[in-house]
Amino acid sequence: MNLLLILTMLATSASPFYSFNMKTIDGKSFDFEKLKGRKVLIVNTASECGYTPQYKNLELLHQQHPELVILGVPANEFGGQEPGSNEVIANFCKKNYGVSFTMLEKSVVKGEGIHPLFKWLTKEASESLSGDIRWNFEKFLIDEKGQLINRFKSGVDPLGSEIINAIK
Repeated sequence: MNLLLILTMLATSASPFYSFNMKTIDGKSFDFEKLKGRKVLIVNTASECGYTPQYKNLELLHQQHPELVILGVPANEFGGQEPGSNEVIANFCKKNYGVSFTMLEKSVVKGEGIHPLFKWLTKEASESLSGDIRWNFEKFLIDEKGQLINRFKSGVDPLGSEIINAIK
């Protein structure tokens, strides 16, 4: 095979991102394949964290930028700040922040039992953006081709210029 053909095959192959499948917080199947061609912001969330009020700005971001898919993934690895069940978390998010963006099932995002999505995000997707999640509300931006293109620390405001500029 010549180099041009190999490069063409690599460029057109699907990202591993689209092979993931999870359940939504209410137990329905969520196939990442349907995210092709969309930018996606993945956020590990928690209901009892100092950053929990970011749900408000994540919801505003969702409303102001419908072209962006936001996926919230509750996790309990940091200070035990997400102890509730999926049902309790879903009710909390709806009641307190009016969350209408997609919330996925509670998952392990660091350490033993890490969900394959978060293993890919933190170890395989990008050498320059790799590393364990350090706290709740870290954000991962995926481009329209399923590539991890940016990562934002917990304290980065979902409506701040850093994220807004990255999604444009």
